[in-house]
Amino acid sequence: MAVHQLSRTDARRVAVRAQLLDKPRPTDVMTVVRHLTILQYDQTAAVAPSADLVLWSRLGSAYAPEELAGLLKEQSLIELGGMIRPAEDIALFRADMADWPGRGEVSEWQAAIEDWVRANDECRRHILERLYDENPLPAGAFPDLTIVPWRSSGWNNDRNVIRLLDMMAARGEVAVTGRRGREKLWDLAERVYPDDPVVPAEEARLERNRRRLRALGIARGRAAETLGEANDVGEAGEPAVIEGVRGRWRVDPAYLDGAFEGRAALLSPLDRLVFDRKRMADIFEFDYQLEMYKPVEKRRWGYWALPILYGDRLVGKVDASADRTEGVLRVHAVHEDEPFDDGTAAAVDAEIEDLADWLTLDLVRKR
Repeated sequence: MAVHQLSRTDARRVAVRAQLLDKPRPTDVMTVVRHLTILQYDQTAAVAPSADLVLWSRLGSAYAPEELAGLLKEQSLIELGGMIRPAEDIALFRADMADWPGRGEVSEWQAAIEDWVRANDECRRHILERLYDENPLPAGAFPDLTIVPWRSSGWNNDRNVIRLLDMMAARGEVAVTGRRGREKLWDLAERVYPDDPVVPAEEARLERNRRRLRALGIARGRAAETLGEANDVGEAGEPAVIEGVRGRWRVDPAYLDGAFEGRAALLSPLDRLVFDRKRMADIFEFDYQLEMYKPVEKRRWGYWALPILYGDRLVGKVDASADRTEGVLRVHAVHEDEPFDDGTAAAVDAEIEDLADWLTLDLVRKR
């Protein structure tokens, strides 16, 4: 198979089209999520929860967060591993659940987790019995009956029941069925997941790679492992090289034809266009870090700075925060990687105004 020779501009436009960030905008929430395959469930609401920001970036102010909440309630969308996915996609993970913690020879780390779950089987069985009778329940409803405590670098110490629920979800025994505020509500997986035929493991892996490439447009065949969702796509699509970028890539050829019409968009820091920071730097040559965990004095762009897309370029960041008590969206700064021309400035201003309108907040800009 011939290797596609792409410029960085080609690669950027493929990525933007694949993420539904060009013109015309999509019009339907479920269609967007099916195409993107995931929305990351993160409730950091400095501006708005990330999943809502991702949908607003695609759909504009026509999108109402109640739509996403309704689709989750009716279980057309399901939360799995911190990601919101179309319910029909759960069948692509059931074989891996059945083979938990892994098929074939497992790693030392996987074996240790399996041993920990086995050691705490009494607590596991108690959770299943309570859910059978009293679903749905939050983690706090279950007494900590673990015998062997969970030990980590510190972040998850003394969170035994929560960690056990996570492992039981990975095994396909329990599932998140909703939220009460920020707290997950759990139920038996058989009551949450569709009764679709389980897709065999290898077929499921290939299909997940194919769908991931359709959503990304261009990606590496192999990439560093990440929690929640992979960044690589295996042998999906067709081989490509990008001028000036090291390594071999895979591209969905469906995006190589057709005119490109870009627009302005403000992105969640967790948006899939920028989530793989190495891919972002390689293709977009964009310098960005999420700075919410940095001390204030060490931040360059802000606590939850929104990357700015204009056409096929990432051109800056908007440092904004939603003050719902005062009823305002405060724009502390618009960081321009290079000085905006009049067209860029006007388009970015329009997106900021649309964001305030969507949030039903008055816009206050620092001058």
